[in-house]
Amino acid sequence: MKNTFGNNITLTLFGEGQGPSAGIVIDGLTPGVEVNEDTIREFLAKRNPEPLLEEEKFEPDNFGIISGVFNGKATGAPLCIIVPIRDEDPADYDQLKNTPRPSHADYAAMKKYHNFQDYRNDGHFSGRITSALLAAGGILIPALQKKGITVESRIVKMGTSNNPLHFDSELLVAAANGDTIGGVVKTVINGVPAGLGEPWFDSLESLISHAVFSIGGVKGIEFGMGFAFADMTGTQANDSIRITEGKIVTSSNNNGGINGGISNGMPIVFKTAVKPSPSVEKEQSTVNLATGENVKIKLSVGNDPAIVRRVPPIIDVLAAHVITDALVSHYGTDYLL
Repeated sequence: MKNTFGNNITLTLFGEGQGPSAGIVIDGLTPGVEVNEDTIREFLAKRNPEPLLEEEKFEPDNFGIISGVFNGKATGAPLCIIVPIRDEDPADYDQLKNTPRPSHADYAAMKKYHNFQDYRNDGHFSGRITSALLAAGGILIPALQKKGITVESRIVKMGTSNNPLHFDSELLVAAANGDTIGGVVKTVINGVPAGLGEPWFDSLESLISHAVFSIGGVKGIEFGMGFAFADMTGTQANDSIRITEGKIVTSSNNNGGINGGISNGMPIVFKTAVKPSPSVEKEQSTVNLATGENVKIKLSVGNDPAIVRRVPPIIDVLAAHVITDALVSHYGTDYLL
């Protein structure tokens, strides 16, 4: 497994969906960066959207800092945070041992890890592991804010609707049918200075995409106008450059704040497509790998009708990490002080 991401400031994730805890190690963080436990707790709470259904799961926001913090500041040593995972009945997942669920990671994981993987509650692929990412966000995002950089993600499409007023109704209809819906999240990063990114293979778009695609359910990403560029002429697509109050800006931002893989000083804008959760409460076709027979499976565990609701804060954290890492690479470790 490749569970570590980053060049100067690295994030290492650990844990499994049915294990005792999820966790993260932040290594290379600037000594002296503030670590506020109340802020971490606030970020952990963001993973729980406002519940619309009685059976929706609410994950606790307990956590523990194991190392790397002294008197409320990062020491420079590896900073380790663990987030306890709520217990569930492992028997609920017994049927998954030999019958992979459609569109889950079950079968692919079986082949890669030779059936030694923990198949309960998605194992290391579980969305519960993202709680550890949010804990890290409670440190990284405030550090960026002190440098005038903000990251904000919001849902702009849910199911077939582009209207936020209709999002809840789309979700409720899907849930009533035992089904799920996907969506699109728009992210805007303001305040990033020009000059960040390392073409070819560590371009800013490459790094953000790499990080965002680690989120379960993410199946697409586009920067600026993205796929709409295919329908535009160069004249329409180009962002004219001008100077305003001594600052170089562009009249439009079709390229989403990045040219040649390098930030140009404009807001970095991208959209992320999130597929519907494959955990539907309907009978589906699969294979019993022990007997070699085609069989039907119906999940007995609760489903999340729209996992896209949980994704925006995770994108915020991963985008913040990429920007933080790029800043430290460009300006040096003490930039965050």
